[in-house]
Amino acid sequence: MMIHTMKRLTALLILLLGMQVAEAQQRLQTPAQFLGYALGEQFTTHDRLLEYVRYLAGQAPSRMKLQEYGRTYEGRPLVLAYVASEENLPRLEQIRQNNLRMAGLQPGSVEGNQPAIAWLSYNVHGNESVSSEAVMQVLYDLVNPENAQSKAWLQNTVVLIDPCVNPDGRERYVQWYKQAANRGGNASPYAWEHWEPWPGGRPNHYYFDLNRDWAWQTQIESKQRLAVYNSWLPQLHADFHEMGPESPYYFSPAARPFHENITPWQRQFQHTIGEYNRQYFDKNNWLYFTRENFDLFYPSYGDTWPTYSGAIGMTYEQGGSGRAGLAYKKEDGDTLTLTERIAHHVAASRATLQATSEKADQLKQEFRKYYENSLKNPAGDYKAFVLKADSRRTADLQALTQYLERQQIRYGFAGKDAATRGFNYATGKEERVKISRNDLVVSMYQPKSTLVKVLFEPKSKLEDSLTYDITTWAIPYAYGLQAYALKQRLEPEAVKPAANAVAAGTAERPYAYLARWNNVQDLKFLAELMQAGVKVRMAENPFEINKEQYGAGTLIITRTGNERLGEKLDALVRATAQKHEVKLTATTTGFVSSGSDFGAGSVRYLQMPKVAVLTGEGVSPYGFGEVWHFFEQQINYPITALHTNYFSQVPLHEFDVLILPTGSYGRVLEEKTLEKVKDWVRGGGKLIAMEGAAAFLAGKKDFSLKRKGEQDAAKDKAKKEEKDPYANLRSYAEREREALREEVQGSVFRVNLDKTHPLAFGYDDTYYALVRSADTFSFLEEGWNVGVLKKDNYAAGFVGAQARKQLQDALILGTQEMGRGQVVYLADNPLFRAFWQGGKLLFGNAVFVVGQ
Repeated sequence: MMIHTMKRLTALLILLLGMQVAEAQQRLQTPAQFLGYALGEQFTTHDRLLEYVRYLAGQAPSRMKLQEYGRTYEGRPLVLAYVASEENLPRLEQIRQNNLRMAGLQPGSVEGNQPAIAWLSYNVHGNESVSSEAVMQVLYDLVNPENAQSKAWLQNTVVLIDPCVNPDGRERYVQWYKQAANRGGNASPYAWEHWEPWPGGRPNHYYFDLNRDWAWQTQIESKQRLAVYNSWLPQLHADFHEMGPESPYYFSPAARPFHENITPWQRQFQHTIGEYNRQYFDKNNWLYFTRENFDLFYPSYGDTWPTYSGAIGMTYEQGGSGRAGLAYKKEDGDTLTLTERIAHHVAASRATLQATSEKADQLKQEFRKYYENSLKNPAGDYKAFVLKADSRRTADLQALTQYLERQQIRYGFAGKDAATRGFNYATGKEERVKISRNDLVVSMYQPKSTLVKVLFEPKSKLEDSLTYDITTWAIPYAYGLQAYALKQRLEPEAVKPAANAVAAGTAERPYAYLARWNNVQDLKFLAELMQAGVKVRMAENPFEINKEQYGAGTLIITRTGNERLGEKLDALVRATAQKHEVKLTATTTGFVSSGSDFGAGSVRYLQMPKVAVLTGEGVSPYGFGEVWHFFEQQINYPITALHTNYFSQVPLHEFDVLILPTGSYGRVLEEKTLEKVKDWVRGGGKLIAMEGAAAFLAGKKDFSLKRKGEQDAAKDKAKKEEKDPYANLRSYAEREREALREEVQGSVFRVNLDKTHPLAFGYDDTYYALVRSADTFSFLEEGWNVGVLKKDNYAAGFVGAQARKQLQDALILGTQEMGRGQVVYLADNPLFRAFWQGGKLLFGNAVFVVGQ
């Protein structure tokens, strides 16, 4: 009997031991257990980060699921983690649709219990790498079944987490750091591991700052992420960053200026979130600051764009960034460690989720109220925006409608002719407006009306001039479109009326094909034809043929010169035109009724240029990236990047065009190398100098560009001192504001163009430039002043008093002949952040047309 009992006890013990072993095996692994090192001991590569995220989703399928929402330019996965209670995870689709119904973006009423939705984004700047370390702990805590606090939060909150917004930039930083760092890290601020090389890990593959791309969505990562974001529209979005290593930690409330249309509730909740964070940080005796540096104005940040889409948007900034590494000795003698940085971001994440859960009902209520007010009582004086239909700007209008659709902004067409009054963006005045039936209309009476106002308003009200970025961005200026803002309601029709038919030649084998030169689609058309071996000519002067007027810059594709393509020519040209939606006209003659016939000397053959761009130390990574992206992703044309390390050895005769993006060229183009560049230009090369590169060339031998206003400014200062002997007695506390007198913070100016010059082909008399520097130039004495600022050319945005004086009678765009070659000066960057649509054809002219 005793033996039998002992056997039963032994079997029971074995069973219990087996159950304990199985339970231990099933217990969720911490980041340290999975990775083999504690968080903070080393940086985690992107692939290992995703392995752990996938592991958590696999171990907790009832509380977490993953979605791969896209790929980066370098092919790395972009993933989104959904974390919810066991009751809510199967209901995600219903919850998503309910939320869109609350916003008025989907018909129907809310079904079932609706939780609040929070979205947390980590590592939008690649070298602010603590974020993606912290997110592993945040996700572990959320799905850990033993974490009662997380379980309670998830009862009324769905959490969406993007663990790494910018994998390409992060991996650039992490791989470099692993190669440069001492074992275990060296805290000395002079150690190699704290001096990240050019271009740094902050930007994405094309060196774009993804935290400046929320509104514009020019980058593939932004387009894919925001398509998902717009399908959810969370009530709260938090964006995790880092700043310099000497700073502590920043959380909301944000600094001024706030945009005027941030609601009282959104402002109040900034303080609420701050209070939750304060409790976590005070408990641990951690330093922090609020209400400084990081404002809520420019619409393309990870806090402002969600705010203008109805969310509570906020930024978190941890001291560290690409300087800090694993450990960094600060000026006060303390050592900042990666472990500490992780702890701070984890705490802020928890505070955010706790606030969301405990204030869930208010968040949902105010979210619904926000969208109801947007639909029924939109903010601001203007109630509709009209963009004029123009056959020359069809492609730009189409690009705009595609942009509006990505933003969930509703638009339509006037449907009938009418007359009213409105603000004319071109003149800056209220005046009579003739509305045509095909004009594009964006009404403010829609769910996304606040975002519409922010993006379209002619002048954004700036409550404080100390702001972090550009101060104007109005869509009509950015797209170069004739537009009006109306104070009365105008509801558009959904369907565009049929356009008046325009006759075009239909000959099967015409003498020539004609394509007007008006926008970037025409540039894409030309670029593809050149690469296909089609010889294209361009008219230098306007002409008339078959009772049709054609402007300077019109592309002419004659059969003569393209004989080698034979029967393929017609199909190739027509298919390419159709692909790029370019209107093509066939003509059976080269004889024009006015202007120059197609064989005249002013009808020039456009040679396919071999284009190079300078990159590397001394060149702005962002400036280079904008050029690189333009060629590869926008017009699909080959470009060769030449690194500054070996530029002096490059045989420049291999290239026709050399682009110098903005930068500091003192060490790049030293005297001997610059002489080599000038010799190449004299031999027929074309040098395009942008912003800082133009400033570097100003005043140098053989370059006709000269800086403007240095002597005038000195005279003005002397006069002021003579008039007021106390003029230099300034307040130290006001030093930042005093400096703003000489600043221009991304403001729009009307540039007067010489539209007869090839650099301005395709434009009218005016181009709207986004000017970001008061470093201006005098009119060229030798060369062509193609784009200039005269008096009172200001349109919108903040400009300091002294800067406004500088920005009068100044050169913005010019060209200079040097031997058989050309120098093109672009004091304004027409490719800025890839969203200034109106400048792209101008840059294309500089590359493909000038000097041909």
